[in-house]
Amino acid sequence: MPALHLGIDRLIRRDIRPDLLARLTGGRIGMLTNDLALTSGLLRGREALAATGFSFTRLFGPEHGLSGRAREGEHVGDLRDPVTGVEVRSLYGDAVRPSASDLDDLDVVLVDLPDVGARFYTYIWTMSHLLEACADAGVAVVVLDRPNPLGGRLDRAEGPMLDEGAQSLVGRWTMPIRHGLTIGELARHWVRTRGIDVELEVVEVAGLTRDAAIGGGEGTWMPPSPNLPSPTTTLLYPGTCLAEGVNVSEGRSTAVPFRVIAAPFIDGERYAFAVNAAGLPGLAAVPYGFTPLVRDHAGEACEGIILHVTDAEAVRPVSAGVRLLSLIEELQPGALVERSLVPMPGESDWSPLEKLFGVRGAFAQIVAGEWDDPARLAVPDWADAVADDLLYV
Repeated sequence: MPALHLGIDRLIRRDIRPDLLARLTGGRIGMLTNDLALTSGLLRGREALAATGFSFTRLFGPEHGLSGRAREGEHVGDLRDPVTGVEVRSLYGDAVRPSASDLDDLDVVLVDLPDVGARFYTYIWTMSHLLEACADAGVAVVVLDRPNPLGGRLDRAEGPMLDEGAQSLVGRWTMPIRHGLTIGELARHWVRTRGIDVELEVVEVAGLTRDAAIGGGEGTWMPPSPNLPSPTTTLLYPGTCLAEGVNVSEGRSTAVPFRVIAAPFIDGERYAFAVNAAGLPGLAAVPYGFTPLVRDHAGEACEGIILHVTDAEAVRPVSAGVRLLSLIEELQPGALVERSLVPMPGESDWSPLEKLFGVRGAFAQIVAGEWDDPARLAVPDWADAVADDLLYV
């Protein structure tokens, strides 16, 4: 397979349209990014751009901050970037979108973020707010595209489609959980379907195809956030993250976050046997115990399973995630309890699991086994819905 040239690589090499290059070299530039958005040469994107003559007026940081180190859900304040020396406005703190004053001295905002291909990953929704704010301010947006680490085959997309009543920073607009688009394709889709009147350009990934292998290479993997340390973890995340809506640990604070499901009330041997008997495609479960340091059951010894990927192409993470939860209910009826959480300002009052899954009443339906059939997660209309927004074949 030929080498991929990321959007950021192409901008550094000036391998973009001459008119767009002229605007970027002569304009006042902002950038939504973080330290985890690397070039193919393993340099921070904004660092490489600055080294080749681009200058920035202002930077914007998503969840986890510009450094990518802040804990999930931790509000981040404004700061000054130690790499470029310019100010950084946090879009995961007191505000989730730039203000008019943040944009009034900019001509264009670059977006370079490592998405993971799951609807409830907040980076894409931060971009959605940026697109709307730039539309209001008359500022152009240029997305420097990157591959989706979960692959681009739309026949592998998994729902359910988001009920927009679940409004939050883990889901604003209807789409499946595993969506199969790049961040640039998502931007195009939203601009077209949500009527966002912004000048949008996407610098495509040269050499990328929709059937590119899942992952991206362990050796060059940069965790897009603190608890996604590997391609394997990222592949499982669209399903095992659903565990955050109930009273089990998904392994945050351990070496294997999102590869494990455990709790003090789970019998790891019985659970592993049941998971393997369920025949989840591409997955095998082994009994595994640990003591989480944060969130559910912090400081308590937990028993459960660790998941091993035996065939990445076969894994259907969302289907696996709902089955992992319904199996706990089958083994120990009534042991699972839905978590509650005070919503952030502007969010709906739906429960965490309802926001993640995108369906009202998700807990009762999942534990009752109503979503056990993978066919229920099929989204046959999704490919047609995004056909006009695709950049890769």
